[in-house]
Amino acid sequence: MFIHVTSVQYLTDYKYQIEFSDARKGVADLEATLWGPMFEPLRNPELFRTGKLSDTLETITWNNGADLAPEYLYELTFGESPQTHVAEPPPPYSAP
Repeated sequence: MFIHVTSVQYLTDYKYQIEFSDARKGVADLEATLWGPMFEPLRNPELFRTGKLSDTLETITWNNGADLAPEYLYELTFGESPQTHVAEPPPPYSAP
């Protein structure tokens, strides 16, 4: 199962409320993520607040071109991989 971001809402500081395609919703604190040439500019609060959902990439993107993988956001938000919530396949059919 591939996970996608379905909605994002800026909250405060470096936090966004994020909803995922498995219907789970939580808060991601992205402050520790903001390092390196692409993400350090997002330490500017005005730029950080420009985060929005990209319908094309199905994740959060910013005006400077930065984006984060949905799987990374999921793990950051919930502390676990999205694969832990994949439904188990039904047992094989056996005739009565």
